[in-house]
Amino acid sequence: MTQRWNDLLFAHWPIPVPLMEALLPEWLEVDSFEGSAWMGVVPFWLDRIKIRGVPAIPGLRSFPDLNLRTYVRDRFTRTPGIYFFSVDSSNLLAVTVAHAIYHLPYRLAEMHMEPRAEREFAFYSRRRFARPEVIFKARYRGLGPTYKTAEIRPGSLEFFFSERNCVFSTNRAGQPIRANLHHVPWPLEEAEAEIERNDLAAAVGIELPKLEPVLHYSRRLAVYVWPAELLRPALATRPVTVAATPT
Repeated sequence: MTQRWNDLLFAHWPIPVPLMEALLPEWLEVDSFEGSAWMGVVPFWLDRIKIRGVPAIPGLRSFPDLNLRTYVRDRFTRTPGIYFFSVDSSNLLAVTVAHAIYHLPYRLAEMHMEPRAEREFAFYSRRRFARPEVIFKARYRGLGPTYKTAEIRPGSLEFFFSERNCVFSTNRAGQPIRANLHHVPWPLEEAEAEIERNDLAAAVGIELPKLEPVLHYSRRLAVYVWPAELLRPALATRPVTVAATPT
């Protein structure tokens, strides 16, 4: 599948590792940075969606999306990736397809994303059929690239957040699965945001700290998503017995 992700806000908060690890499947572990797990809220909109071998689907042309994520490694191969606690979308067809193909925790939501100025957006989401209500409301803007974000280096927090090449999930049989991602390095910018309401983390049992989030913005990125596959343990190194031949 190919997609284009547009006008993303990345808002991240540090979370104590034990609190985050308690929410993960047993086959995943927290991937931490500077001793903390990180909870991310990412609103954006998608377009140019194409499923390989399938004609363009009119109902999947363009729609907003909102995800709640953290960063993990699987205990089998130690591969770093993304784990979604929830993915909210206003598109019923997208929710159905994502459940069927990638087994992601999609939720149907009422959503609005409105441009207010160049690189500035107002975003509103209210999850349908949720009690208590799960609402996210924010206004955010990209501030343009800086020296810090122009070249994201390994070891930086920006690299930790953005250079993730797979998404982990669990299929209907309870088996761990992985969908690989491919994209060029994220074109990140500094960002500002006023987050008026954010119920996403509380809905999964996490209280966000009373800190200003770490903020980044990205204008757009083309992403290739491969089919989900079963996650298997790496082959263990085994000793090989060789018969000695007398000289």
